[in-house]
Amino acid sequence: MACAAVLVPGLLRSSSGTICSPAASLKLTFSALRHLTLTSIMKSKRKTDHLERTASVVRREVVSAAKVCGAANESPSVKRLRLLVADKDFSFKAGQWVDFFIPGVSVVGGFSICSSPRLLEEERMIELAVKYTNHPPALWIHNQCTLDSEVAVRVGGEFFFDPQPADAPRNLVLIAGGVGINPLLSILRHAADLHREWADKGGGYEMGTIKLFYSAQNTSELLFKKNILDLVNEFPEKIACRLHVTKQTTQISAELKPYITEGRITEKEISDHVSKETLFYICGPPPMTDFFSKQLENSRVPPEHICFEKWW
Repeated sequence: MACAAVLVPGLLRSSSGTICSPAASLKLTFSALRHLTLTSIMKSKRKTDHLERTASVVRREVVSAAKVCGAANESPSVKRLRLLVADKDFSFKAGQWVDFFIPGVSVVGGFSICSSPRLLEEERMIELAVKYTNHPPALWIHNQCTLDSEVAVRVGGEFFFDPQPADAPRNLVLIAGGVGINPLLSILRHAADLHREWADKGGGYEMGTIKLFYSAQNTSELLFKKNILDLVNEFPEKIACRLHVTKQTTQISAELKPYITEGRITEKEISDHVSKETLFYICGPPPMTDFFSKQLENSRVPPEHICFEKWW
């Protein structure tokens, strides 16, 4: 999703195609990986580039080789990738993004991870969903990327949800516009994993409720519809969603209709969920994130309970 990590007040602390075996070997040598990283950093200098936009944002030092193990069209304009990252030093928090290094492409991509940390822990896999644009990394993903393509990734970002077992239970309100759903889906999936752990073991972190508000032009551009509704159906008392479409021209399917609202997400919908136990995460176009973050501030939500990231 070519996300610009323009974030902030932080919070707390602060399927696809063929699947590869975690034992699969990655051929990118350390020297080649280092050369790729340094070359990309030196050449990625346009003001609109991800590295420059996020220069002041916290990153991990680890740059890890990754292999493309699956690819699928998530919508007419978005391709979903599954990557094997065998490096045990590679980890991330739900909501973070990766610097995406491509051999032969001098510009570095920036894409939010849409899978949960648990998928990485159990299968050494992460998933990205990238919208088609003329930006070189997105063009490569849509036009040249194949199964077994080798890339490199590095985790960054201060937009994440990472509660610890001793933290107080919190409700989440997730507000997404377009491909801004990517980091919020990672957070939603992580919250579902925490619900499962609490139900199975009676321990871990006790999640409150989660409400997702997600807006796109039409239902074909609402990404991950099945994944989202599966979680709503798995946890009907804990997870709910309202899907907004702003330019729908075709009939809405019976399966989706109960969850669809035509028109933009409204101020009242969000203000109805303001409470001292609720944390708000917002990701979407800059005007949208600015509007809702300001609205929440005016509703006297503490700044530390508002976390936002803008995509461009």
